[in-house]
Amino acid sequence: MPKDNKTKNMWKQLFFWLCGVNALIVLIIASLLLWPVPEADTPVPEKEDNNRSSEFVVRTTKQNLNELVNAYINKLLEGSNHHYRITLDEDVTLVGELPVFSSSVPVSVHLEPFVQDNGDVILKQKSIAVGQLQLPNKKIMEYLKKYLPMPEWVTVDPANEEIYVAVTDMQIRSNFRISVEQFNLKSNNLAFQINVPYESLGIELDSGQMD
Repeated sequence: MPKDNKTKNMWKQLFFWLCGVNALIVLIIASLLLWPVPEADTPVPEKEDNNRSSEFVVRTTKQNLNELVNAYINKLLEGSNHHYRITLDEDVTLVGELPVFSSSVPVSVHLEPFVQDNGDVILKQKSIAVGQLQLPNKKIMEYLKKYLPMPEWVTVDPANEEIYVAVTDMQIRSNFRISVEQFNLKSNNLAFQINVPYESLGIELDSGQMD
């Protein structure tokens, strides 16, 4: 074969090889450009708690709590003719007077405290007496409910012979919230959880601080 023909064939083969390589490169680039992009998992932002707070557990003794409770009762009864007090010992004892049959008679109620899951307390009636009168327990509880002034967050329930103390509904200055954690009178172990909102202290947290 003449030398010129061999040279021409070699250039043709090289030309077609280069064309093939170029076509492959174009195909790869086109594939990369047109390939569907996988969707990214966008993190769902957590709802910010705009009422952030801190919780503290305060422990006290029944003697200290007794003084505080009776000071509160005395304030509540100011300007009224009603008198009663609370004693915290082996149980919760309410001692006072009730108007019965146009006279006042002494009343004494022994109650057993039970802390509820929500931080409130139920006082279950253990024993009850109104002077020398023989009255049904439910009737005496009705007299308690009718004649003895109680805070709005205390409910006397004659049907179940108990008193519900909604500690979590107490209105306290600075918007603090209180719940009962432990109320063991026999071991003198009383613990209260106090929730202090930051906003009540004038503290405003930005999103970075609240993470």
